[in-house]
Amino acid sequence: MKKTVLLISLCMALTAQAQKEGGISKKMLSEIQKEQKMSATDRALVNAIASNNIDDLSKSYQNSAALDTHFSVETKRQSITDQKQSGRCWMFSGMNVLRGDFNLRTDTLLVDFSQAYLFFWDQLEKANLMLQGVIDTAEKPIDDQRVQFFFHHPIGDGGTFCGVADLADKYGMVPREVMPETYSSDNTTKARALISSKLREYGLQLREMVKKGKKTSALEKAKTRMLTQIYHMLVYTIGEPPQKFTYAFKNEKGTSGEPKEYTPMSFYEELMGGKKLNGSFIMVMNDPRREYYKTYEVEYDRHTYDGHNWKYVNLPMDDIEAMAIATLKAGHKLYSSYDVGKMLDRKRGYADTENFDYGSLFGTTFGMDKAQRIATFDSGSTHAMTLTAVDLDSKGKAKKWKVENSWGASWGQQGCLIMTDRWFREYMFRLVVPNEYVPAKIMQAYQTAPVMVMPEDPLFLPDASCSARR
Repeated sequence: MKKTVLLISLCMALTAQAQKEGGISKKMLSEIQKEQKMSATDRALVNAIASNNIDDLSKSYQNSAALDTHFSVETKRQSITDQKQSGRCWMFSGMNVLRGDFNLRTDTLLVDFSQAYLFFWDQLEKANLMLQGVIDTAEKPIDDQRVQFFFHHPIGDGGTFCGVADLADKYGMVPREVMPETYSSDNTTKARALISSKLREYGLQLREMVKKGKKTSALEKAKTRMLTQIYHMLVYTIGEPPQKFTYAFKNEKGTSGEPKEYTPMSFYEELMGGKKLNGSFIMVMNDPRREYYKTYEVEYDRHTYDGHNWKYVNLPMDDIEAMAIATLKAGHKLYSSYDVGKMLDRKRGYADTENFDYGSLFGTTFGMDKAQRIATFDSGSTHAMTLTAVDLDSKGKAKKWKVENSWGASWGQQGCLIMTDRWFREYMFRLVVPNEYVPAKIMQAYQTAPVMVMPEDPLFLPDASCSARR
């Protein structure tokens, strides 16, 4: 008996010792602290960093000259929008592209779209996507990765241009005057949290119904009842979408035409000239981790259950820039997305890789390349903006770019952001290109069978930077 106790004690001691290996030992800590020799310069830096914003201290003086605001290729200017405290940058950018195309096609007619209208349907459709996803995976354990995908983020306000296409093609659009913003559409956090909580509760109920062997018809009836409650909550927070309305287009002088009765779908069809968004564009991305000229599709990454997964062709930046330049020269704005939090001078609305010298401030280097930053979750697309201009050198190569942002007209360069080409190449990720500006080789690659990838990948977060400007 004593031998058994002794063996158990010995095993426990060895286990405890093994568990401690890898921790910060006294010897390691001593070696770390030996290196913390403070010169007079170091003490001055400690005092400065303790009392000041790091960006203010690391801002490059050599890079602070007045900005060159000339662009050799620039699309027609339009009013700047403001997403307020919401993650709807993807929707604002998508609608900015559509109203730019409408203005280009009609020349004198102007319109501002209702983000609240499409956001209502976005939230209802995402709720259905979550509930149906829970039904589809109900036989898997609750800790299964795919089950957790639905319960972790039941509903969000982020997205991509694919969502704009699916929602507009299904529900149409309306002018902003017909369905204006509400407090909860401008400030989405609280309502989203409450709806998410309700969806998680409903998800557990649906899993239990499947476990008990309930028929598909019973599950559909239960889901309809659940979505009725979600619809009710959305009406209270965003407003009820109109079924009909009267509207008169205005020209650039503010003169109105004849009022006309529309439905959301007839209004959308008139805006689009009878076309649909789906099938009119491709999405391209720059992901140096993956093979170029291949098409990828992100499983379950869509806004509507019966809609289109996020699908893109992976390309080198040279190809992406060539398509962007060709589209801008034709007068079209483009949906694009970026890691806007990196090297952004918010006060000037200027993005450049040399804006801040963090390495010199801390006596180190930050040496990861784009592929490494993506793979380690250090960088990824956080914010969608509307690409509107490019400045070309004598050889036709890009020197700098300009985007319309959705943070209000008082931000940055009158609501716009100027970015150098070196920053663009490092922190730009997605671009939506109209089919007519896609070279045959790239279109052929896009039309091949896609490689399916998982939505948990660090690059497949939705564009949703409501707080990046704060």
